[in-house]
Amino acid sequence: MQKYVIERAIPGLGKMSAAELNAASKKSREALARMGPSIQWVQSYVTDDTLYCVYLAHNEDEIRSHAKAAGVPATRISRVKTIIDPLNGN
Repeated sequence: MQKYVIERAIPGLGKMSAAELNAASKKSREALARMGPSIQWVQSYVTDDTLYCVYLAHNEDEIRSHAKAAGVPATRISRVKTIIDPLNGN
């Protein structure tokens, strides 16, 4: 599987309550459960108007299918080429 970063444009996202965010994540988890193990949600980051999600999937089509099933936008999908961090960067 490949790692992807998905940008989801959601105006007002940062003003959503914890209950609203939990309801949205529940829809996403339910869609993932229906799709099976070929796609996995790793982590998401909430900003003012964009949700940045990290997923593992075989291809972009799986990401798009999940977005449609969960009722969330997939504004931009980027495959991660490599990872750098303070421990492995030069």
